[in-house]
Amino acid sequence: MVTTRRGAALTAVGACGALLAACSGAGGGGGDSGSHSVNVLMVNNPQMVDLQKLTAEHFTKSTGIKVNFTVLPENDVRDKISQDFASQAGQYDVATISNYEAPIYAKNGWLSPLTDRAKGDAAFDQNDVLPTIRESLTAQGQMYAQPFYGESSFLMYRKDVFAAKNLTMPEHPTWTQVAALAARADGARSGMKGICLRGQPGWGEVMAPVTTVVNTMGGTWFEKDWTPKVNSPEFTKAVAFYVDLVRAHGEAGAPQAGFTECLNDMTQGKVAMWYDATSAAGALEATGSPVAGKIGYVPAPVEKTKSSGWLYTWAWGLQKASKHQDDAWKFISWASGKDYEKLVGEQLGWSKVPAGKRASTYANPDYVAAAKAFATATKDALTAADPLAPGVQPRPAPGIQFVGIPEFTDLGTRVSQQISAAIAGKTSVAAALDNGQDRAQKVADKHKGQ
Repeated sequence: MVTTRRGAALTAVGACGALLAACSGAGGGGGDSGSHSVNVLMVNNPQMVDLQKLTAEHFTKSTGIKVNFTVLPENDVRDKISQDFASQAGQYDVATISNYEAPIYAKNGWLSPLTDRAKGDAAFDQNDVLPTIRESLTAQGQMYAQPFYGESSFLMYRKDVFAAKNLTMPEHPTWTQVAALAARADGARSGMKGICLRGQPGWGEVMAPVTTVVNTMGGTWFEKDWTPKVNSPEFTKAVAFYVDLVRAHGEAGAPQAGFTECLNDMTQGKVAMWYDATSAAGALEATGSPVAGKIGYVPAPVEKTKSSGWLYTWAWGLQKASKHQDDAWKFISWASGKDYEKLVGEQLGWSKVPAGKRASTYANPDYVAAAKAFATATKDALTAADPLAPGVQPRPAPGIQFVGIPEFTDLGTRVSQQISAAIAGKTSVAAALDNGQDRAQKVADKHKGQ
């Protein structure tokens, strides 16, 4: 997902709505300034919470390197990372960035290249990282981040609920079929809704699944020549479909629901289906999960394209201004390495391994046995994802659930706020997208002039 990047910096955009509380480890963001201490800023996804629990006993104890974690919700962590790395303040040595930020941050000189460090670390085995993930974190021939886990997207559904209601999930569903199934599954059990779809504002929240629906329904943010198409009939049809579906058969509190909220709803039996990241499956199938063994997994729904799953990785970026480069690399290589996956499997259960990044994971019999419900579906989704051609027309920049340009943080977030408002019934889809078209035109004018 690498292309020529234009613009100097990402624009930090505040999250809409009430901020969620932060959870930080000992030392918080500032931490110990000693030579054997690193400060890590990361998103509060389940895999990162597991990492936080395992680090002191299994990394610090063997290396002497203390890790000070700051853990924040997705929208908040993106803003904080952008601010700290853009200023090169060096408050945080390492942060979770994605394949969207990595090439942009690299071009701006905010990251330390990791290619040579990985080559010099035989145990790390860089070639084991899946090619699609590796390429998405590479810019100018250098790898600028190491993946913690990789993901695509697929549709998850309650097999037991479908059986009880005599519903059949197609092997390769269309969105039209999913909408019909959501209507029939709605109310299948007391308080259960037909589907969970993100509604929370954020270019990486509601805008991620919405854009995959736009792609497969024939829409695009920009045509090849940068003509904006945000209020085109195809884009409008896709967004209206998404908004109508979540309003009619979606979860309670949908305008504030993101990945975490939908994960909780699926785990607690509040929804019959959920379209989201493949990485969710590990938590759903974990030992002790009330829905373990009850979930089915099928490819992301389509309409006009053969596939529509996204490609994404949460990866470790090393800030160029960090004064603890060697210790930071030791943490990164441990957290992204094979031994850490083995540690998670043995300590927490193999279904909770942060997968989707290494070929060896899918050759590990312990993992394959524990993740048999979703391992193949995840690998197939990652393989099918095509960030260079995710829709029905050529694009000016790569990306499936985002547009790979610096301006998308602002554009995507502002459009997402309007779509979230439409889900809440506070504006119409047409008004939301007309507003988005105006903003997209300004971005297009900038790129057309370059």
